[in-house]
Amino acid sequence: MQEAVLRNLIRQIGTDAGVSALAVSAYDFEHRTAWCLDSDRWFHAASTIKVPVLLGVFDAIEQGRLEPFSRIHVRNRFLSIAEGHAPYRVQSSRDANAAVHAALGKMMTVRELAEHMIVTSSNLATNLLLDIVGVDHIRDTLDRLNLQGIDLRRGVEDEAAWAAGINNRITADGLAGALRLIEERRAISGDASDQMLDILHNQRFRSGIPAGLPEEARVANKTGEMSTVAHDGGIVYLTDRKPYVVAILTEWDNGRDRRQATIARISRTIYEYMCEGTE
Repeated sequence: MQEAVLRNLIRQIGTDAGVSALAVSAYDFEHRTAWCLDSDRWFHAASTIKVPVLLGVFDAIEQGRLEPFSRIHVRNRFLSIAEGHAPYRVQSSRDANAAVHAALGKMMTVRELAEHMIVTSSNLATNLLLDIVGVDHIRDTLDRLNLQGIDLRRGVEDEAAWAAGINNRITADGLAGALRLIEERRAISGDASDQMLDILHNQRFRSGIPAGLPEEARVANKTGEMSTVAHDGGIVYLTDRKPYVVAILTEWDNGRDRRQATIARISRTIYEYMCEGTE
């Protein structure tokens, strides 16, 4: 399958589903080749921003600012970065994870919060880690890793910042680039990369990229979804070949359904392209 054919197939999947905007970035370790579609377009990051936060957390651990088992007081009060710095809370009804909310007033370790942030996409865990590590530190980490296409600005559910137009943004190249660094064991250190991979492999949300793959495929991934976007980025491991990285970002009109099914169809199409002639 030629790249032009692949692009047309993916565009058609998006058109059929009613996608407003679509971007894909992929890198194949087997053939050392990259492929993309509008991969430098910015999208609201939704929960995919938690991958850069994970990088910042492990960088702080590497620098000795934190230990994986440092204990953090679980609270639910944060200050907006918008003018006035109004306090806000993460609504439990809008969070994908209840375990961190159930621990309010208690202690959890950095490693536990990192697991909850990625595996069950806990917004509360994310904000606790952002407060401990600091947005500026994470941005510095991304700069040092030379990761473009990631714009971390604020905590999750900071409504005052959202109203002021201050949002976390990401590109397909940015998300794929972060995952590629982790797979190459070049994100912070080899040991830090291995630990981040362990967390990503435990991901519980599997209706996007993994759903489009054969049952034997293993995927280390992170999803992100809100009213107008649905994303997934992952490292795909298949039998008898090196892995590939893929990031699929989509934007939708509010109320559109079959978002994850569309990402799964795109994932299947990319899988068939990657494995063409090898089966």
